[in-house]
Amino acid sequence: MIDGIIIGAGAAGLMCAREAGERGRSVLVLEGNTSIGEKIRISGGGRCNFTNLHTSPENFLSSNPRFCTSALARYAPDDFIKLIRQYRISYHEKVHGQLFCDGNAKQIIEMLHHECTTRGVEIKTGCRIHEIEKNDHFCVTTSQGEYGSKKLVIATGGLSIPSLGATDFGYRAAKKFSMNIIAPRPGLVPLLLDDSERGLCRALTGVSIEVKVTCGHAVFVDDLLFTHLGISGPAILQISSYWDPGKEIIIDFLPDINIEKEFELYRQSRKEIKTVLNSFLPKRFVEAWCVKNSIPQMIQQASKVELHKISQQLHQWTLHPVGTEGFSKAEVTVGGVDTEELSSKTMESKKISGLYCIGEVVDVTGHLGGFNFQWAWASGAAAGRSL
Repeated sequence: MIDGIIIGAGAAGLMCAREAGERGRSVLVLEGNTSIGEKIRISGGGRCNFTNLHTSPENFLSSNPRFCTSALARYAPDDFIKLIRQYRISYHEKVHGQLFCDGNAKQIIEMLHHECTTRGVEIKTGCRIHEIEKNDHFCVTTSQGEYGSKKLVIATGGLSIPSLGATDFGYRAAKKFSMNIIAPRPGLVPLLLDDSERGLCRALTGVSIEVKVTCGHAVFVDDLLFTHLGISGPAILQISSYWDPGKEIIIDFLPDINIEKEFELYRQSRKEIKTVLNSFLPKRFVEAWCVKNSIPQMIQQASKVELHKISQQLHQWTLHPVGTEGFSKAEVTVGGVDTEELSSKTMESKKISGLYCIGEVVDVTGHLGGFNFQWAWASGAAAGRSL
C-alpha cells in the first residue's frame, strides 16, 4: 500500500512529491503526458518565471482572498530560490520581482525530477486515469494498472492550454467526492473587441503602449498590445482575470500626463494636435487614433470643449469586450475547487479524509509574473508535508 498517489506531474505535483518523499513517504506520481512539467517547459518564453520576490496574498484572486496566506507564508520565494541555488541554476530579475532562469526551463524540470527520484518517488508518464474509488483506501485504475494508496492528491491543473494536455479531470474527480467547484474561466488572456473597435486594433496590430487599465476595483499599469482581434499585453492579461462578460474596462493611454493641460500650453500657437500627442505616444497610434476620432488638425481650430473631449477619449477609453481568446490562449484558469472545501494549512479536503487538491485546480489564481508558480510550490509543499 502506497502512502500517497499524486495525479499530475506539474509544478504543484512535483513539489508535493518532493516534500512527501523528504519525509520518507512512499509516493507514486501519475502523469497523463509522456513527459513531466509541460507547463514549466513553455513558461516565461522557455526560461520559466519561477517565482516573484514580491509575492503576497494581494497578488491572488479567490472567492476567499485570504485562503492562500498560510501556504505562502510557510513556503516563500526564498525557499525556492535556495533550492535552485543548490543546483547552481543561474537566474535574473527581469522587472517587478519576476525571476527567470538564465538558461532554460528544462533546468527547473530536471531539478524537480532529481529531487523526487533521489527521495524514492516513482513517476509514471503516459498514464491515463480511468477511475478513482475510495473505501478504506483510494484505488486508482489507470491505463498502466491499478494502484492503491492511503492518500490521494489532485494536482491536474486547470483548463488553460489544452494543447499541453489540460482537461477537466481534476474538477470531475473533485465533483465525484461531492466537492464544490467555482466555475472555471480563462485568466491572463487576451480580450476580444467588437467590430466598432476592431478596425482600430487591426490598424495598430503590434503597437505597444504603457497604459493604466481599470476594471471595477482592479487597476494595473503596464503595457497594452494591440492585436488583430482586440487587445493583449501584460496590462490586459492582468485585468482579464477580473473581467466578466458585461463588465467595462477603462484604459488611460497617458497615466502620467494631463494631456488637456499640455494642449492649453499651445492654445495660441500653430501647433497640430498630432504633434503634441507624438511627444507622448507612438506616431502610428496617434495617426490612427486621430483618424478614428475625427480629431481637428490644429489646436487653435479646436474649442475648449473639443479639447476636453479629446482628453477624455485618451484618458478614459471605455470598452465592453465581447469575450476572450479562450483557454487555448489563457495562461491560467480562474476558479476551480472551492477553497471552502479545503484546509488552508494542508490542502486536505474537509469532507474526504486523505484527499488533497493543490495548484491551479484550486480556486486560487495569481497575477502575471511568477505568482502562479509560487502558489504551485507553496500549495504543493503544504500538502506534501501532510501526506
